[in-house]
Formats: sequence, C-alpha cells, structure tokens
Amino acid sequence: QVHLVESGGGSVQAGDSLKLACASTGYTEMTHCMGWFRQVPGQDREAVATIDNYNVMMYKASVEGRFTISHDSSENTVYLQINNMKPEDTATYYCAARFSYAQSDSLLSPSTYDNWGQGTQVTVSS
Repeated sequence: QVHLVESGGGSVQAGDSLKLACASTGYTEMTHCMGWFRQVPGQDREAVATIDNYNVMMYKASVEGRFTISHDSSENTVYLQINNMKPEDTATYYCAARFSYAQSDSLLSPSTYDNWGQGTQVTVSS
C-alpha cells in the first residue's frame, strides 16, 4: 500500500521561504507523476506544481517563479520550495501520486491522482 507523508509546513511571515517534503513508501513501481496541491476551507483543491517521470514540471500560473518542485528518486521524496511567501499561500498542502500514464494536460487536475497524503498546514501572516 502506498503511503505519502508530507512535512515541512508551519507558520511563517510574508517574504519568508519554506520547503515542503513528501516521502513516499510502500510501492516498487515508478510513479508516472507526482504533484503538490493546496486547499483552503470552502474552496476546491488546486494544483500548484507537478512533476512527471521525465522530470517535466508544470506550475499553476500564479505561483510560477516562486514555487519549485523537485524529486529525489534515491529518497523517494518530492519537494516543494516556496519563496517570497504571501498570505494567499495559506492553505493545507497535499502531495499526490499517480502510477499509470496520464496525458500531460490532465496533470494539474486533482482527479488524475489516486494516492494522497494527509496534508500539511502552511500559514503565512502579513
């Protein structure tokens, strides 16, 4: 059974940086893609960054330039570096994985992913 465990969340000030990590265990096959999503209560879960097994990265337009996704295959860990944080980045951040192939234009959709972590809270104060 696949387990995804996020860490690195916390409370920061606007302008600070944070690095989230998602450690994955319990599988032997390679994931096709992994992604970071975030959700604010009362709103839909949205993708912020994804990376596939070709190391092609995709970002939500409004975070590009501040967010960087990376994958350390030796540690089975996906990272999300967030720089110059803003109050609107406040959310619960989730890691997700998909093993089977999916078209690239679907990778920013939460419904594409079938394995999820429990989330880590990020709070940014002004």
